[in-house]
Amino acid sequence: MGERIISIEDYCPALSNELTVVLLGSTGSGVSATGNTILKSSAFASKRSLSSVTRTSEMEQSVVDGRVVKAIDTPGLINFSLGADFVINEIVNCIKLAKDGIHAIVVVLSLNSPFRKEEATAIQSLKILFGANITNYVIIVFTHEDELDDDETLDDILAGECNQPLKVVLGSYENRILAFDNKTKDKEKRDYQVKQFYSLVDKVLAENDGKSYKNELFIKLHEQTDKAYQDRVKEIKKEVTLKLGKTISMLKQQMAEAQPKQEDVRETRALCKKLNECRVL
Repeated sequence: MGERIISIEDYCPALSNELTVVLLGSTGSGVSATGNTILKSSAFASKRSLSSVTRTSEMEQSVVDGRVVKAIDTPGLINFSLGADFVINEIVNCIKLAKDGIHAIVVVLSLNSPFRKEEATAIQSLKILFGANITNYVIIVFTHEDELDDDETLDDILAGECNQPLKVVLGSYENRILAFDNKTKDKEKRDYQVKQFYSLVDKVLAENDGKSYKNELFIKLHEQTDKAYQDRVKEIKKEVTLKLGKTISMLKQQMAEAQPKQEDVRETRALCKKLNECRVL
């Protein structure tokens, strides 16, 4: 089975003994299974389903190669079809769980499903909701690597005819892309995938001075103690509500100005409908 070659030796040594990783992806992309792979455990429920197995953000942790790894599995952290209130609460929950900041945002995409505009907008929304620098911590993981042909690699797929939204996303993260086979029983392959992933996390941290990501929302909730915790949570929720409203307005404007190809019209209309229904009160 073909695989993307990443030189572990070229990457940095472990920069942190504790890591917090946030997993983001659409239903069916293999978010929970990817969480289990990087934790080297079966911490998260994972199965084929048309609806999300994880109903709300949850965190599991494991010791992986001597490091404590906390993985936060999200039910589509920025899934506009779930409604504004749900999205707001999930963003706040994510900030609550990531007390030490975020060491990596793992965007999970599936090789056996076409990349949709909705996934592109979710990735784009991270910049507004969490701050522009959050993109420096993004790692793209493609699942279902096992479904590639024997002589086919991830690079072959990415160099081929992929749609424009995917090309734009990959252009921003071209050195932070991996492929996982979450179903393999081959221990050597599983261990190698995990080493690839954490080597890439350490490379990301090295490029960010070894620091986890925190914006003003994280700092206000976890480091400012002049107010009661619940009062800080309420303030964070108000700020997230404003940011989400700004995000939706920006995306709706982009959709209105876009001139999609004929084959993309239906998908664009469906996304516009979801954005219109995701009202921020």
